[in-house]
Amino acid sequence: MTTTEPRADRFVRELAVLKIPDPAAARAALWLRLGVLLMVGGLVLGVSGYLVSHNTVDPLVQGDGLALGLGGISATVVGSALFLRYSLTGFLRFWMARQSYDINLLADRLLERDIHHDPTGNDAPPR
Repeated sequence: MTTTEPRADRFVRELAVLKIPDPAAARAALWLRLGVLLMVGGLVLGVSGYLVSHNTVDPLVQGDGLALGLGGISATVVGSALFLRYSLTGFLRFWMARQSYDINLLADRLLERDIHHDPTGNDAPPR
């Protein structure tokens, strides 16, 4: 570890060593878009099911509208879960890497302080 290396460059280098995948990878972006599509499509299905079930007096058509509405609600819930999972994954992955880096930096500082510590108690107080 060199002290002349900027902190940001060291962080990028250590991320490369950890082999953390890029959060903008194609598969994660695909699942994220699918989640958004399911949320929007589910809302459209839910509203159309509501309109179908309330604009008729035939109980069979009303049942079809209710089934369509429940399917839309289910699609919205699944889409929301997909969207949350894949939007938070990238953030939390880099947050965890950053946390690990900061803890490693703190450990290095403590080890450096212990190396220069005088066991007789005659050293200067820490800043």
